[in-house]
Amino acid sequence: MAEQLPDFVLAQLYPTSLVIVETEIAKPKPGLDQAVTKQMNQSVSAELKQEEIKTTGDSDKIPNLATTLTDEPLLPKQQLPLIERPDNWFLGKNAKRITILVNEPDAVFLNDANLDFLTKILGACKLNMGDVSVINTARYLALFPEIKKELSPSIYILFGVKTSDIQLPFIIPDYQIQPYDQSKFLAAPAFIQFTGDSAEAKLEKTKLWVSLKTLFNI
Repeated sequence: MAEQLPDFVLAQLYPTSLVIVETEIAKPKPGLDQAVTKQMNQSVSAELKQEEIKTTGDSDKIPNLATTLTDEPLLPKQQLPLIERPDNWFLGKNAKRITILVNEPDAVFLNDANLDFLTKILGACKLNMGDVSVINTARYLALFPEIKKELSPSIYILFGVKTSDIQLPFIIPDYQIQPYDQSKFLAAPAFIQFTGDSAEAKLEKTKLWVSLKTLFNI
């Protein structure tokens, strides 16, 4: 007859195996069964409440996924040029058919400092604001065909404006004079490059003056 090993011995010999032992299951008494069930339900309810309190207390530590993904700081929207041409779409009288294009997002045409700088440049070339027309492309993006038709410029000077911005079919580096369609074009950096008394600003002013002397035969 085969020897029957005790349950605890089987459990040690086969720790990872399920051992089924045929034993008679004692039926609990009805009163005891209800008491045990009630006690277990109360214990489970208490544990659930403790877990809920713990979770609620730590809720401020859990990142809000929706906020993390969508609540980004709003960036200021860049003001776009007007689609329809305003009545006063250029500054000056255009007496000598010289068009100056600038890009000044924070001004109607030019801020005070840049207007003063431009006035001094024109004065050095023996010109004044009545001789030119200044178009701020940040306010109204006039294109080459429109400018040519309305103002008939003989000279275009672009400060911080690319030739492609006004639909010209060529690109020129700064301070280069380019003849095209019976006119002359001069490209230059934005006014901020000429601001101050640094060595870099003085160099840019010198380059601009050399080009202007050639452009106006000074």
